[in-house]
Amino acid sequence: MRIAIILIGVVLLGLGVWVALGDAHYNDSSTKAQLGPVKIEASSQKQVPAPIGYAGIVIGGVLILVGALKKK
Repeated sequence: MRIAIILIGVVLLGLGVWVALGDAHYNDSSTKAQLGPVKIEASSQKQVPAPIGYAGIVIGGVLILVGALKKK
């Protein structure tokens, strides 16, 4: 169980750093106009907010510490 907690912490820490550095994006599409069955949609690429990355770094670090300090 200890190893699993540490591995999850490392993954969260890595993803948090990736998001905090601004490398994570997602696609957002919205309907601009609709006339009957015809839709006009716009798609844009948005950046994942940095505070989500910071939260991942903190949670990942806490999980690593908990896993390292947990007794067998």
